[in-house]
Amino acid sequence: MIELTVNGTRHRVDVVPEMPLLWVLRDELGITSPKYGCGVAQCGTCTVQIDGMAVRSCQAHIGEVAGKSVVTLEGLEKKEQNPVIQAWIEHQVPQCGYCQTGQIMQAISLLDLISNPTDDEINQVMSGNLCRCGTYPRIRAAIHAAAAKKMAEK
Repeated sequence: MIELTVNGTRHRVDVVPEMPLLWVLRDELGITSPKYGCGVAQCGTCTVQIDGMAVRSCQAHIGEVAGKSVVTLEGLEKKEQNPVIQAWIEHQVPQCGYCQTGQIMQAISLLDLISNPTDDEINQVMSGNLCRCGTYPRIRAAIHAAAAKKMAEK
């Protein structure tokens, strides 16, 4: 049995340690916001936070995650009040929406590390999160807006 905390709830799963976290989240725990995109950590649709850092769950083996804290979109506290989610809505970022949970989780981690990122910093950090619809200008605008909201709240 492998123990981990997901969205504030402790879970014990009986799986092989090599199983990707993505499959544990989706198939064992029924958490569906992280999506399967490429399976090789290149697209970012499966991005979650592990101990506060953005991680591609398709390549994180559950054995490596044992004892750690995992947060998915479902686990964000006060989701409606999260400045990134508010900015995503205000800037109408999603088009098809498939990549958006990974984009949001990556953007939250970015703003936790860099409170007021430049376009270059946003491009660098977000470059691993692919959007088939090309909403990158709206993503960047939403990140700037979320940064401004977070700074105003301080």
